[in-house]
Amino acid sequence: MNYGNLTVQASLQPFMLLNSSFVRIELLFRQAMIRIIQLLFVYCSETYRYYDLPFCAPEHPKDKREALGEVLNGDRLVDAPYELNFKEDTNSKTLCKKTLSKEQVAKLRDAVAKDYYFQMYYDDLPLWGFLGKLDRNKEHGGGKCLLFKHIHFDIMYNNDRVIEINVQTDPNVAVDITEDKEVPVEFSYSVTWKKTDIPFEKRMEKYSKSSSMPQHLEIHWFSIINSCVTVLLLTGFLATILMRVLKNDFIKYSHEDESLEDQEETGWKYIHGDVFRFPQQKSLFAAIIGSGSQLLALAIFIFLLAIVGVFYPYNRGALFTALVVIYALTSGIAGYTATSFYLQLEGTNWVRNLILTGCLFCGPLFLTFSFLNTVAIAYSATAALPFGTIIVIILIWALVTSPLLVLGGIAGKNSNTEFQAPCRTTKYPREIPQMPWYRSTIPQMAMAGFLPFSAIYIELYYIFASIWGHKIYTIYSILFIVFIILIIVTAFVTVALTYFQLAVEDHKWWWRSVLCGGSTGIFIFFYCIYYYHARSDMSGFMQTSFFFGYMTCVCYGFFLMLGTVGFRASLLFVRHIYRSIKCE
Repeated sequence: MNYGNLTVQASLQPFMLLNSSFVRIELLFRQAMIRIIQLLFVYCSETYRYYDLPFCAPEHPKDKREALGEVLNGDRLVDAPYELNFKEDTNSKTLCKKTLSKEQVAKLRDAVAKDYYFQMYYDDLPLWGFLGKLDRNKEHGGGKCLLFKHIHFDIMYNNDRVIEINVQTDPNVAVDITEDKEVPVEFSYSVTWKKTDIPFEKRMEKYSKSSSMPQHLEIHWFSIINSCVTVLLLTGFLATILMRVLKNDFIKYSHEDESLEDQEETGWKYIHGDVFRFPQQKSLFAAIIGSGSQLLALAIFIFLLAIVGVFYPYNRGALFTALVVIYALTSGIAGYTATSFYLQLEGTNWVRNLILTGCLFCGPLFLTFSFLNTVAIAYSATAALPFGTIIVIILIWALVTSPLLVLGGIAGKNSNTEFQAPCRTTKYPREIPQMPWYRSTIPQMAMAGFLPFSAIYIELYYIFASIWGHKIYTIYSILFIVFIILIIVTAFVTVALTYFQLAVEDHKWWWRSVLCGGSTGIFIFFYCIYYYHARSDMSGFMQTSFFFGYMTCVCYGFFLMLGTVGFRASLLFVRHIYRSIKCE
């Protein structure tokens, strides 16, 4: 094979070299939200097409055919006229000469002032560079606005493989666009090839080393140790309840000649006729459990794919594609779980419950997407999905998600599973004693959500930097450990609070367990507010609406998922303790 020329692959297989008469570099135009120290750590939420600004364009620019995930990610890549022939150095080659009009100068000046930068891909390797800079050291006129007109590509290779590529913009070769006047510009570029010993298999490590550097790894492991200590404390606390408090309760309840004082001291046995009384709003309750089970399955499958290496650095759009496909395929879990549990609760209209289950998460997500997509269209941003992509998503929902949801509901209806309650429910509910304020729902939710959130908040910083910036997250094993810890802590905390609730003869634990388990999602939303104001420099209606719109949906998903975990753990615990005593 002749390796004289290279081309970027349109597929997700960056290991093949092809013959080509020119080198194709795919560019993406984005806006930075903060002053950038490292280009790998840029917060952004607005993306635009490269040729929206008056740069040198080929005579017939070709758009790259994007996969579903790439489109959802906002990628709109297009060919650029740079020729980077393999191992062929180029010294200041003119790309084009043009005279910028006053309107074009004003547009470029606005882009430079807002820290716009370009993003390129060469052989699936990303590279970034700023458009210009504001020279604020000048005393006259409040400083100058300079547009970089020369780009230097520094490429490293090993045998016949491209290993690394960097781009540099020379501030000394710039044109002044401070004033509104026509400006002649000659855009140029240069290329330097250097040999390296880095093997091809390790060429992507450069883009992930920021999250795996020793100081960052120390923070990651500190987060895990902090979470593990929390888990151990909660495990010991729960073991104390099960082994000592409950053991004492069992001994007391096994004696038929108990004193009245003993009965008043520990009262969870005396509500055995009410503890399995089905909750109000059974259809909504079952829909939450069904949707939460689906989202939990979705998270587990995504982590499994991440651990086996599917989401390697800059497998662009793979995560979004996996989210859409796996969510569609797991809709049967939601249908089966919701319908089966709804019928266990002696519900009658299972079809309405199935519709509610299908709309519980997708409904708010669809409304949020519709609003944000309209905003993106108004801003002419690439975050606006093309009509064809919207049709594809609708077809996936109509042909995959909905049928599997219905099939799951039919399977749940035919499962004929009965609710296993070790105690019979009395005809009339027992009156709940007056409770102090700290035993009400909101204080209990605050206590239940704080501990799981404290176990993950350190890792949240890196997750947010990965979602809303270009800080690449690759340590999925650590993230999976943190996720498992989150599930365990949520289950333990909810079980402990459920016991204390039953101990004071409050038998309405069903909704309380869901709210306490899902309260971590509320804490994550408060962290979003803190992150927006303290950690990022986002501004403007589009950036604000995109950040809070999608993060609200994410937090809502966490509420459903962790609420389901909390309820399932509490249900197992309640069944266990009431099965262990003799209820008359």
